[in-house]
Amino acid sequence: MTDQGREPGALFGVAEVTGLSMVPALRHRDQLLVHYGAQLRPGDVALLRHPLQQDLIIVKRLVERRDGGWWVLGDNPDAEVVDSRAFGVVPGELLLGRVRGRYRPIRAGRQRSAGVVLSWLVSAVRPVLTDRSVSRRLRAR
Repeated sequence: MTDQGREPGALFGVAEVTGLSMVPALRHRDQLLVHYGAQLRPGDVALLRHPLQQDLIIVKRLVERRDGGWWVLGDNPDAEVVDSRAFGVVPGELLLGRVRGRYRPIRAGRQRSAGVVLSWLVSAVRPVLTDRSVSRRLRAR
């Protein structure tokens, strides 16, 4: 995950996904619109500092509040475990912001006609929605 578009004091910025831990909600190379300092709730996708390696920025889904912070999980059960199952609860001060949307860049070399751009807008630009069922699924295990 690279946090590439935040100016000091800015409310919004851009980050790029690396890896597969959030598939199907997010894919490798997706660009994310991040709302820094946003109110966070269970089910939101958030940008945060890795609790054991704080220079590393990761993106995970917030599952529930626990003593000491948030329990976070990746959406992809087949990906390598790099979430609260490996490092425990994430303190609130390590959460940077809420992911509001994602888009996939137009592939290099593609024509930029109105039809291509419209097709890209329809297929590649999406809001990142809160999944309210994630907390219930965790408790059901």
